[in-house]
Parts: sequence; structure tokens; C-alpha cells
Amino acid sequence: MKIYTKKGDDGLTAILGPDRLSKDHIRIESYGTIDELNSVLGMCLLTVNEDIKPIISTLQSLLFELGSDLASQIPMNTITTDDVNFLEKIIDEKTEHLPELKSFILPGGTEGSSWLHLARTVARRAERLIVSLNTISEINGKIIPFVNRLSDLLFVLARLDNYMSNINDITWKKRT
Repeated sequence: MKIYTKKGDDGLTAILGPDRLSKDHIRIESYGTIDELNSVLGMCLLTVNEDIKPIISTLQSLLFELGSDLASQIPMNTITTDDVNFLEKIIDEKTEHLPELKSFILPGGTEGSSWLHLARTVARRAERLIVSLNTISEINGKIIPFVNRLSDLLFVLARLDNYMSNINDITWKKRT
């Protein structure tokens, strides 16, 4: 089987359903950015603490489902309230182990933490794109809260990776 179809050579791509959209359509940008986020999480798996890896693997599967939901003009409702609650539960559990935040922190510390911060920023970009998509097309109403919590979780996991490696978060210091 050939991996290329040549069907996208005209600048259009197929989505789930009968339509083809321009490759720069906000729907394509939205699920493409979710795919990018999933790839960054794959890099995270190479570098984070072993205890964090199962969480990331679960997130990757959920993002694959979320991407397919965004690729459909009719919401598939793959992401649910339970998924949002799942993210909140992990955030709450992992935050209990971390020192209280007393200032803004900068990305960095361990390599894993750095990758998780990058994933967090890609999640934020995905969220902005999905919000824009939602203004022109109906989407699963749980996707925006899910991606919002996901970026929060990635922030917590970045801090956790530093903490588990006995590395302090890098605090932002205001210029004088």
C-alpha cells in the first residue's frame, strides 16, 4: 500500500464526512495542532520520570480520539465530562506533592520538564484554535474544557518532573 494518495496536491484534504477543506482551514489547523501536541508528548516519553510516563501515554490516546472528533463536521463526543474530571483528579493528586508556588516559573529544569512545558504551550495554541473553530462550527462542548485542563496538567507534570529529580523550578525574577 502506498502512503501517498496525491489527493491533497490541490491544497484540499478530506475530513470525516463528505467534504474536503483547504489545508489552512481552522478545522485542519485545530486537529493538526492536536497531532503536533501528541508528537511533543511522544518526545516527553523519552525524557520524563518513569512515574509520569503512564499519564502521558493515556493523554496521547485521548488526544488521538479528540483529533478524530475535531476532524468530523458532526461532533462525535469522544471526549466526555469524565475525561475532564480525570484530568482534574490527576492535577489535584500531583499538586499535593509539589511545593507551593510563590512566584511565576520559567520553563526548564530537567529535559523532561522542558519538553512538558513545550507541550503545555502547544496545548494552549490548540485551545486558541479550537475556540476559533467553535465560533464557526459546532464542536463537542467538552473539548475546550478538556484542552484547558490538559495545559494545566502539563504545567503540573513539568513541575513534578523537576521535583522528582530534585531540581528546583526556575523562578522568574523581575528586572530591577
